[in-house]
Amino acid sequence: MAVETRLRRWYLVAFIALIVAVVAPFIVRLAMHADEPIVEIVSLDGITRKVALSKMKRMPILTREGTYQNQFDNWRDQGTYTGVRLIDLIGPAVDYRSIRVVAADGYELSIERERVEDPDYPMILAYVFDGLEVPAWETGFRIVVLPEDGNVSNNEYNTVSAGSFWVKNVVRIILQRES
Repeated sequence: MAVETRLRRWYLVAFIALIVAVVAPFIVRLAMHADEPIVEIVSLDGITRKVALSKMKRMPILTREGTYQNQFDNWRDQGTYTGVRLIDLIGPAVDYRSIRVVAADGYELSIERERVEDPDYPMILAYVFDGLEVPAWETGFRIVVLPEDGNVSNNEYNTVSAGSFWVKNVVRIILQRES
């Protein structure tokens, strides 16, 4: 009996050690990224996926100087931006007509697919500004338009305010069937 009891205890200890060895790395990984900044992407069928900053850093990035003109014809927020192109974030072969960008403060903007995918005015979700990375960059994830020359004027972007497309503190991007 005593040998049997010891054997059972040994099996139990070995089993617990195995569970800890297998599960612990996952728990540590989750704990390390628990406060990591994320943005939600909502697909056409309503399924939400969360894209963490660490995942964005593994995607192709674009880094360029950028600035925009606001509704008063003033140039704002000049600097170097780094981020992932929205077309890469959304994913390939998605049949959407527009996206709705939602900011933490409730601001929302619909952007037509043609603008999102315009190769002359690439749209990115920036996570770095002048070397400062989210969350230290308090503006948070930001939609940024980065043509080759970096300047987005109201006239060339054919809008009253090119700055209205540079949404700050983006928390959600919703794909839409309609514009």
